Amino acid sequence: MGTSTFSGPIKAGDIFNTSGSTVGTDVANVGYVVMAQTSAVSQASSATTIVIPAGSQILEIDLNVITAWNGAATTLGIGTTASATALTAAAAVDGAAIGIVAAVPGTDATRAGNWVNVGTTDVKIVVTSTNTGDGDGWLTVRYIQAIANV
Repeated sequence: MGTSTFSGPIKAGDIFNTSGSTVGTDVANVGYVVMAQTSAVSQASSATTIVIPAGSQILEIDLNVITAWNGAATTLGIGTTASATALTAAAAVDGAAIGIVAAVPGTDATRAGNWVNVGTTDVKIVVTSTNTGDGDGWLTVRYIQAIANV
C-alpha cells in the first residue's frame, strides 16, 4: 500500500468561506482531519514513539493491552516528557486485563486543558507504570493537528 505525507494541518470540505446563510450552498463546511499515532508500550519502559504537534487537541487515548500489567500494581499513567501526569493522573489507567482501556484526563482542569491544546511546542508521550512487570501493548493517541484551541 502506498503512503502519503502532508505538512498539515489537513482540512476537508467543499465550501471554504461563508458568503451567505444557506447551508449546503454558501456556508463554510470545512473541518479538520482527525490524526492518530500508535506505539508499542511496555510496563518496563516509559518510552513511546508518539510525538503530538504543537497546538493539537487530543480526542482519545487508548491502551490496547496484549499482555496484562502484573506485579504489585497493574496501573500506569500517561503524560509527556515534561510531566508524567500531564494527560492522566498517576496510576489512572489499569492494564490488568487484556483488551482496550480508555485513558481520560479526569476532573483535573490542568490535565483537561492539556487535552484541549497540548501547548506551543510538540510533546512526546510517555507511559509511566506504577512498577515494572511483563505488561505490554499498543498506545494510540487520536488528535486534531494544530487546531490551536485557546
